[in-house]
Amino acid sequence: MNIVNSVAVAVTLAAGLVAAPLVRAESPTMSPGFISAVASELKWADAPTIGPGAQIAVIEGDLKQAVPITFRLKLPPGFKIGVHTHPGFERVTVMSGAFYFATGDKFDSAKAKAYMPGDVVMIPSGMPMYAETRQEGAILQVHGTGPWGTHYLDPKDDPRKK
Repeated sequence: MNIVNSVAVAVTLAAGLVAAPLVRAESPTMSPGFISAVASELKWADAPTIGPGAQIAVIEGDLKQAVPITFRLKLPPGFKIGVHTHPGFERVTVMSGAFYFATGDKFDSAKAKAYMPGDVVMIPSGMPMYAETRQEGAILQVHGTGPWGTHYLDPKDDPRKK
C-alpha cells in the first residue's frame, strides 16, 4: 500500500469513528428520549388558562413538572390574551398566521408588533406581556421548563374566572 492509500484509509477510518456516534444518536430506535411530532397527528385540547377558543397540543413534558416542555397553541382570529406573566423563561416561535405581541403592564394594541411564521420571541420569567390575533389566527410553538402557569395581572382578564 502506498502512502496516498494509507492516508486515505486512515482519514476514512477516523471520519467513520467520529461520525458513528452521530449516526447512532439520530436513530429513533436507538435513542432514549427520542420525540417525533407530526403536525397532522397532534392531539389538540381546549386551553382554559388562555381562553375560550384557544387550543393546546403538548409535545413534550408535563406542564406541571419541573421538566423541559414544548407545546403548541392554536389561537383563533380576533383573540386577545390579557396582560400576564409566566413563572419560567418562555421561547415562542410563530408556526403560522400573524401573532401580535408586546410587553408591558397595560394592554395596548397599537404597541403590539406583528410576528409572522418563523419569527421568535423570548420572554424572561415574570415579565408582563400581552398578545392578540387579528384577521387571522395563529399557531405558536412554546418551549421552556415547567412547571408552567399563567398569572393575569388583572383578575378580570383571567378566563378561568369567567
